[in-house]
Amino acid sequence: MPLNARSFAFDVLDAVENGGFADDLLRAKAIDPQEANLASELVFGVLRHRGQLDFLIGHYSGRTNKLDREVRNALRLGIYQLRFLDRIPPHAAVSTSVELVKRARKASAVGYVNAVLRKVNREPVSYPSDAVVLSMPDWLLTRWERKFGAVPAHAAAAYFLTKPPVHLRGERQMDIGAQAIVPLLELAAGHRFLDVCAAPGNKTLQAAESGVEPVACDRSRKRLAAIPVAKRVQLDAGQSLPFRPVFDRILVDAPCSGTGTFGRNPEIKWRVSPEEFARQAERQLQILRAALAVLAPGGRLVYSTCSLEPEENEEVIAHFADRIVSQSYRLPGREAGDGFFHAVLA
Repeated sequence: MPLNARSFAFDVLDAVENGGFADDLLRAKAIDPQEANLASELVFGVLRHRGQLDFLIGHYSGRTNKLDREVRNALRLGIYQLRFLDRIPPHAAVSTSVELVKRARKASAVGYVNAVLRKVNREPVSYPSDAVVLSMPDWLLTRWERKFGAVPAHAAAAYFLTKPPVHLRGERQMDIGAQAIVPLLELAAGHRFLDVCAAPGNKTLQAAESGVEPVACDRSRKRLAAIPVAKRVQLDAGQSLPFRPVFDRILVDAPCSGTGTFGRNPEIKWRVSPEEFARQAERQLQILRAALAVLAPGGRLVYSTCSLEPEENEEVIAHFADRIVSQSYRLPGREAGDGFFHAVLA
C-alpha cells in the first residue's frame, strides 16, 4: 500500500489530539477513494482501541517512559495494523510507521519504533484491567458500572469498539437509536411542531413524515439551510425562543457530551471530563426551560440526548419533576445503535 493513506491518517490523529474531530478531518481532504477508506479505518481503529494500543506499546517495548505525540501515534498506527488488520503485510506496517517518524523529524526515535514494531505479534495478551480490555478511561467505565451495572456497562463499551452499522432513513444516514426519538412525540397531521436544536435536520425530516409542518431552530445558519422542509429560525447564543406557547409538540434534542456515540466519535472518550457534563447541563437546562415556555397547554415535549451521563439527563429533567411522563435510556449492547436518553414531559 502507498504511504498516502498512512500519512493522512497520521496527520488526522495529530489534529484530533489538538481538538479536531476525526470525521470532519477525514472529509476535509480529497484523496484517492481506496486510500481514503484505509485512512478512515486506521484513524477510527486507533481511536477506538487507543487504550489497548497504549498498553501494548509498553508491553512490547518494556518501557513506560513518556513518548512524543508523533512517535506515539506512529506506534499506535503500526500496532493497530499488525494486530487488527489482515490485509496489511507486516513489513509494510513496520516500514511505513518508521517513515512517518522520519517525516515528523523524530529521527532519534527511528530505531526505537522499528525495534518495538518488529516484536508485535498476535499472541494473546493479559491486559491489566477491564478498562484496558475495553479501551475505556477507567474513571468513565467505573461511572457506567455504578450507573447501569457491570455487565451492561461492559457490553456498551464493547459495542463501541466496533464499527457502527449504517442505517438509512430516506437518503440520509441516521442511527437506529436516533430514529427511535421522534415517535415518542406521537405526532399527527395538523400538530404545530417545533424542533428546538434542529441541525443537521434528520429528526426534523423524520417528523415531517407525520404530516406536520416543522419549525426548526438552531444557532447555525449554514446547518439550518440544509433542512429543506421546515420554516427555519436562527437563534443567537442565549436568545429566548421568539414564540408564544402555541406548539402542540416540541423536540429538544439537546447538545451534549456525546458519550453515547463513542462508536462513531471515539475521540470523545479520550477528551471528555466530569466538568464537561456539568457545563453541558447548564446549557441543557436553559434550553429546556425556554422550550417548555412555548409548549401549548396539553402539549407534549420530548427531551433527548446522546449522552449516558445522569448530569445531562435525569438531573436536568428533575427540575420539572411534576411534568415528567416517562424517561428511559437506550444502551448500546442492550439495544441496537447509539446510546440515548429520552424523557417525555407534558
